[in-house]
Amino acid sequence: MEFRQAKISDLDQIVEIIELSKKYLKETKVDQWQDGYPSKEDLRRDIESGNSYVLTNKDEIVATTVISLDGESTYNSIFNGEWITNEEYIVMHRVAVHDKYKGKGIFKELIKEAESLALNKGIFSIKIDTHRDNISMQGAVVKNNFKRCGIIYLEDGSERIAFEKALKSF
Repeated sequence: MEFRQAKISDLDQIVEIIELSKKYLKETKVDQWQDGYPSKEDLRRDIESGNSYVLTNKDEIVATTVISLDGESTYNSIFNGEWITNEEYIVMHRVAVHDKYKGKGIFKELIKEAESLALNKGIFSIKIDTHRDNISMQGAVVKNNFKRCGIIYLEDGSERIAFEKALKSF
């Protein structure tokens, strides 16, 4: 497996994985990513900004995520809890694993690679959020040692459960 920044030539495979994830969310009655977001253009912008990453098995993309070092304005206010740290952090968004690779430790591999990326930049915290009904994502982040920190609200007012993983003791 190779973890790398996505290229424009990866766009169609990334779109396919995102569309499969949208279908899965719909089938499991999770009202997340059901309004056209993220669109192909959103995913193109992620690649062009250098924030889109993929995990590949030979030439096949098995997972995708956006990793930003720029923080997240909606994380400035957290309710019903608090962040573990107030330090610089990376944020992971749009995490998706191809259907045929689910249950094979791919999410764990993505987290390991994100940790490595953060540590190489001297950053010791990873934050992530998900929809309250996205039980599989919540389970995956907790299984990978993220702590539930509270509730954040997106710019459109949507509620999300926020998690953080500290990469050193604070």
